[in-house]
Parts: sequence; structure tokens; C-alpha cells
Amino acid sequence: MREQAIHLIEQERIIAIVRGIEADKCLQVADALYVGGIRLMEVTFNQKEPESFSVTSNAIAEISGKYKDSMLVGAGTVTTVEQAELAAQAGARFIISPNVNTDVIRRTLELGMVSMPGAMTPTEILTAHLAGADFVKIFPVRELGISYIKAVRAPISHVKLMAVGGVNEGNVADFLNAGMCGAGVGGNLANRSWIEAGEFDKITQTARALLSAARTAQAS
Repeated sequence: MREQAIHLIEQERIIAIVRGIEADKCLQVADALYVGGIRLMEVTFNQKEPESFSVTSNAIAEISGKYKDSMLVGAGTVTTVEQAELAAQAGARFIISPNVNTDVIRRTLELGMVSMPGAMTPTEILTAHLAGADFVKIFPVRELGISYIKAVRAPISHVKLMAVGGVNEGNVADFLNAGMCGAGVGGNLANRSWIEAGEFDKITQTARALLSAARTAQAS
């Protein structure tokens, strides 16, 4: 099951990041993303509100229950082993973190989920990789820029890197062409204003544009 998830992430390349969205609207967002062709969705924990963790896990469970293997749902902003365990119980298939926490990486693998910690420097990237991470997300990738990605990729091209932070339909192909194997897209896709206004069709349209742009990039 874990290997299947890894294969789908490599194949689909675009992960929709749903952050700061009310749990009761997450399923509507998932529906809009799915119609737009997205097959990977991350629902993030709000670290400022520990009392909301169970609500987040319930949203993951609801989406996972509806879509099962047709769209993989993961948990984002996972900073502790306990959060990884909560996500696993909810049916999450992958764990994404803002940092490199080797305990979280190892527990993620033990629970049969895909590990994707966040890093910036070559040291952080390799620390995550050596701890067993399946992918390493580079964040914030837009601020770091294409030249930084190319420089980092030169000595560590064996690590699978994901671009996260400021990615949109206008630059996603550039990051993929620079050697990233995929990208996570947050507010530029699951836009909070659109969701609050009930304009889910805009999410669908943007998803299609993102996927179209990603298809123009060469395979990493």
C-alpha cells in the first residue's frame, strides 16, 4: 500500500494543500479538486489550536472514506509523533511536515504511510533522506528560487524533492524542469476567499490549469 502511494505521488506530481479551511467545507474542497483532476490532497493541522486536531483528523477520515484509493489524503504540518498517529488512525496515506523530525519520519514509516518532511538546506535534506523520508519538500521554494534548486540538486540528485511555497500554474513547470519530482500548492489552489464565497468552480478550473502546466514539464 505504501509503495502504491509513492508511485501515485510520483505519477500525479501535484498535491493540493488545504490549510485553514473549516472542516465542514473540506469535503466540498475535495470534490472540487477531484473534478479538476487532483488525486493528492493534504489537510493540515493547525498547531496554534491543539483542540482542533481531532476535527482535522475527522475531516481526513471523511475524505478518505469517500474517495479511498481514487484520491489519496494526507496530513500536513505534522510536527509530533502523536499527530502522525492520529492521522494514521484517520486514514491518512502520507505525512507532510514543515521540518525534519527523525522521530516523526520513522514513526510515519512504521505506520505504513509515506514520509515527506520539510527542509531547506542540503544538511536538512540529507538528514531527512538518511532517516528514511520518501520525499523531501523544499520550503519556501519560491523565495529560494530556481537557481538555488539547481545548485542543491547538483550534488544530491538522488533525493526526491517536492516544491512547496508559492507554487502556482505559472511557475510549476519551471520547478519541475529544475528537477523537482512534484509540487504542493496551497492558497493558490484551495483559495480561502473562493471557498468562503462558495466559488468551488474556481478551484476546479485552477486545478485543471495546474495539471496542464505540470504536463508541459519534462519528467524528473
